[in-house]
Amino acid sequence: MKYYIIAGEASGDLHGSNLMKALQKIDASAEIRFWGGDLMQEVGGNLVKHYKERAFMGFIEVIMNLNKIFKDIAFCKNDIKKFNPDVIVFIDNSGFNLRIAKWAKQEGFKTNYYISPQVWASRASRVKAIKRDIDAMYVILPFVKPFYNKHDYNNVTFVGHPLIDAISSREQVGEFKFREAHELGKKPIIALLPGSRKQEIKKMLSVMLSLVSDYPEYQFAIAGAPSQDYSFYQTFIKSSNVKFISNKTYDLLSVSTAALVTSGTATLETALFKVPQVVCYKGSNISYQIAKRIITLKFISLVNLVMDREVVTELIQNDFNKKRLKQELDKILDPETRKRIFLDYYELEKALGGKGASEKTAKLIYKSIKS
Repeated sequence: MKYYIIAGEASGDLHGSNLMKALQKIDASAEIRFWGGDLMQEVGGNLVKHYKERAFMGFIEVIMNLNKIFKDIAFCKNDIKKFNPDVIVFIDNSGFNLRIAKWAKQEGFKTNYYISPQVWASRASRVKAIKRDIDAMYVILPFVKPFYNKHDYNNVTFVGHPLIDAISSREQVGEFKFREAHELGKKPIIALLPGSRKQEIKKMLSVMLSLVSDYPEYQFAIAGAPSQDYSFYQTFIKSSNVKFISNKTYDLLSVSTAALVTSGTATLETALFKVPQVVCYKGSNISYQIAKRIITLKFISLVNLVMDREVVTELIQNDFNKKRLKQELDKILDPETRKRIFLDYYELEKALGGKGASEKTAKLIYKSIKS
């Protein structure tokens, strides 16, 4: 069978790579063409375009790059036509993918979506287009299926969260070996996860690093995104008590005592590693004002959304400043607070549905082609 997969960003690349592995186990003759990143490329198939080439954050940044986005959409449509896949699999990345899905459905292609667009967070009106254009939806958060059902869209399956598999199947690196390799010493580690895009790293990292001199008894370590070079981060690092570790976020979290985390998939990853965290977010003022008017959620972090209550503190926009960040970091270093967070994290993992998300999704996709 021929599969055309479209993913964006580092998280889409991760989940896309695990889905590709599962598809190859089920379908030995699978031909896969994809938009993704390094992890998907390592699995095999043919990479069409890397997500690094089209990583735009926020409303303003998207508007500034509309010409490039429309060129990519036109190119993608032509590429799909030439490949003529048995199924197109969309992974998150809704702004791009929903436009392709509308065209693909009209062209008669079978359309499957893995990891739903965040219609549950804003613009629920998009469900109408999803019902029209997507043959089957596979969701990874437990509250998303009931949301779709409420909107009379029932071709939805909750498959569990693929991060559970990604984390449990990773190759273990011993703490001593990891510390030695990255010159981390013996101090407890505070991990800094400032995001993956340049725009968000610029806004997040300088505030996170402003705390370093207040915690000489801790070692700070930046989790470098695979999409960015060390030279970009270097301009922010002013202290010898800050280490930079590129593309080893899971290894870093596995040895960390606490973490400051930019909102996104990383909040869930941090929770699954049982690391107490403060969730941070700051966008451009215009983007934030627009988002505030269209997003209807009580929380921004996946941890709190899944649990439907505040498990981790969220510092958003003006609340994300040195004073508040220090207050909240002090709290998650306190033993009693940490006990409460650990118990909540175990509940969270149960709610996410256990192992096997990639395999379940691959089987459903393969079955959809056969039906």
